[in-house]
Amino acid sequence: MQSAVSGLNRGLAANEDDLRKADAAAKELEAAGGLVDLSADLDKLQGRWRLIYSSAFSSRTLGGSRPGPPTGRLLPITLGQVFQRIDILSKDFDNIVEVQLGAPWPFPPLDATATLAHKFELIGSSKIKITFEKTTVKTAGNLSQLPPFELPRIPDSFRPPSNTGSGEFEVTYLDTDTRVTRGDRGELRVFVIS
Repeated sequence: MQSAVSGLNRGLAANEDDLRKADAAAKELEAAGGLVDLSADLDKLQGRWRLIYSSAFSSRTLGGSRPGPPTGRLLPITLGQVFQRIDILSKDFDNIVEVQLGAPWPFPPLDATATLAHKFELIGSSKIKITFEKTTVKTAGNLSQLPPFELPRIPDSFRPPSNTGSGEFEVTYLDTDTRVTRGDRGELRVFVIS
């Protein structure tokens, strides 16, 4: 699986052919691994997982099929590493995103880590529902001495109907170091334990 997605910059550089190849490689892995039963193997989710591929990133937005800032020329955002930190005891499910925000000359770019905190619940044997709680941003580099700050949550009345603050995905493959998921909007994601 990792060889099928290497060189695709987590999916940001994927074209249609790359998307098909990654999906085929994932289907092979899923078939070989059999059905995932998280009710028996929930402890395998525990840990910090690094995203190595997301088909959603081929849309060229950081939100994938959900609303998100575009990458590239419109906004000078460079996506760094993306992690998921899962704690099966507290039911914490954090998406951790390293970003670099461009700044006008002569200012240096701003490095930051955004943590999108969620709670999770198991639905059935292999589906997970996450519910958004808050976003915390911590600056790095020259501004690392600043304390983390919480971004205000967009009121429900202003949020687009496609962004309910929760989502579901199915874990379709899981072993001690690789996890494959398929989201509620069809996105394929591949993680390795970090």
